[in-house]
Amino acid sequence: MIIFKRFFFFTFFWSVLILSQEINCRVSLNYSSVPSANREMFNSMRQSINEFLNTTKWTNDVFSNEERIDCTILIRINQQISTDEFSGTISVQSSRPIFKSTYNSPVINLVDDQFRFKYVEFEPLEFNENTHLSNLTSVLAYYVYVIIGLDYDSFSLNGGDKYFLKAQKIVNNAQNDNNASGWKSFEGSKNRYWLVENLLNPDFENMRSSFFSYHREGMDNFTEKPDLVRETIADALIKLLDVYNQRPKSYLIQLFFDSKTDEIVNIFSQGTLMQANQLVNVLTRISPKNSDKWQKILTNN
Repeated sequence: MIIFKRFFFFTFFWSVLILSQEINCRVSLNYSSVPSANREMFNSMRQSINEFLNTTKWTNDVFSNEERIDCTILIRINQQISTDEFSGTISVQSSRPIFKSTYNSPVINLVDDQFRFKYVEFEPLEFNENTHLSNLTSVLAYYVYVIIGLDYDSFSLNGGDKYFLKAQKIVNNAQNDNNASGWKSFEGSKNRYWLVENLLNPDFENMRSSFFSYHREGMDNFTEKPDLVRETIADALIKLLDVYNQRPKSYLIQLFFDSKTDEIVNIFSQGTLMQANQLVNVLTRISPKNSDKWQKILTNN
């Protein structure tokens, strides 16, 4: 790969590196809300989704098995509308490794409750980035590109642009599907449309810069320079206030703190931070629902 991402591993093993798929995705399917569920059909559904996600080649980059992006997708079926149509939620999580440690840092953690799709047992799942073939594969591919884009953003400044544009293309292609929701701006302020809009909007340039600094300049150096890294991460978080002032109710800011709140508190649970009061004031303003957790930072400083 062109960017830093896990380069330290395969620099020495290039001669034996094989082309590998980009994500290592654990797929779970919960259909307990469906009365008299066809267990075999739902097992086939889970297997088909698993194979689609984990065998499709999503980029032209070279990955070793160790470099694959760890992620989890949980699909909860709330209703079987017809023999081949379903509605429910899809939960998406991903993480990335931290340099010189065994720790994986959470990158995204979201629940999408606008998920309606068709599935016919034994029919192959097909995806074409130039057209909307099915809502199931469009939603899955969309989140794969978001996962890859955010992962790249965490290793290289604006490194995820290419994949966010692919996700945006999926959004545009799905606009005319009247049986699917979550793709249009007027269907809510926190859906697939707005997530990729935020990621590509210049209003969020500082947030993506802070996201990169938090991971690459901060977390990846934590093992060797923990006190300095705390200051670096605090600076990155404080800079988010400018983004919040421009777009105070944005989906991207909410998702960041849904993924990172506990990690942020843990980062500052030890050591000292000169700007602890300023940091807590900023975090409380940006993410007031976590204000009790932010107060723990002051307790530890």
